Amino acid sequence: MSDLDFYAHVATHGDVLGVGIGAQPAEWKTKLGADCLVTEDGSWLRRDYGLLELSFQEEGGAWPCFGVSVQVHRLRWDTESSVPAALRGAYGEFAPSTRFEDLAAAIAGLGCSVEPEADGGGTTGDIHRYRVPESGVRIFVRADEEAQGQVGEVWSLSVSPAWWRESG
Repeated sequence: MSDLDFYAHVATHGDVLGVGIGAQPAEWKTKLGADCLVTEDGSWLRRDYGLLELSFQEEGGAWPCFGVSVQVHRLRWDTESSVPAALRGAYGEFAPSTRFEDLAAAIAGLGCSVEPEADGGGTTGDIHRYRVPESGVRIFVRADEEAQGQVGEVWSLSVSPAWWRESG
């Protein structure tokens, strides 16, 4: 397994080590450990594991996860402490960057596709936005020509609850 396998799995399945949207903080802690920055603001909770950011909102005493973000760009500066040990154990070492064309090929190898976002936002600005239609996961890719060597690198992946309720 490799870091590319991890990104392709998230993009096509919307989970991390079998945990995803709707899971409680304790479920995430069991899979990823307690080594994270925790920010709580009223009914909002965020767990920042470096590579992963998880968002929770309190609902009647429960704290279901409503957002999973894989912050690939953070690895450019730190591939060691930014990757939770559980992910390194499952997928090995993580590279400082990942090329979009490599991720798109890995996603296709898993039977899914990648397309620019339909709202026109997929081709403007410093970030190009793509979507995996089969999962609803969004992929953000560097497009800034000023960022030498970074054009075409994956910036982040985002899992949202809308598709999860439909498919999960």
